[in-house]
Amino acid sequence: MTQDLGSTIDRIVSEHPGTGRDSLIPILQEAQHELGYLPREAVVLIGRKLRLPVSKIFGVATFYNQFRFEPVGRFHVQVCRGTACHVKGSLKVLERTKRELGIESGRTTRDGLFSLEIVACMGACALAPVISINGAVHGRVSPDEAARLIRDCRQTAETREA
Repeated sequence: MTQDLGSTIDRIVSEHPGTGRDSLIPILQEAQHELGYLPREAVVLIGRKLRLPVSKIFGVATFYNQFRFEPVGRFHVQVCRGTACHVKGSLKVLERTKRELGIESGRTTRDGLFSLEIVACMGACALAPVISINGAVHGRVSPDEAARLIRDCRQTAETREA
């Protein structure tokens, strides 16, 4: 546990006067925003500050799919599963993406290159099905196109490392 982590959590919690269980979700959101994910050490510190058992905090955090417990990859892939995307075939896009990456949603590849997240809606319904890679939205994506985008990211990474 680093001093920086402790001071970050102290600051976040102190920004919520009268902090208690009611502030847990905003505190977790802010911690994840600053840290990129919720490391176990951060959850333990939040528990101490709020006088809540760590198991309760993990219970809340695992209930909501917005929280991550691993760092995101260099290429953060989000697959929209909103209604329009679902109707237009996003399940097949998601399945192909999971196969191509070799991970489930909410996970990061061992090499740290990719992470995968399912999102409820990206607000680009007219372009369904939609995926986003590091915030760049790709519309009307077929399963083959999703696989190609991932291969392109791999190739970009290899080129930069060479």
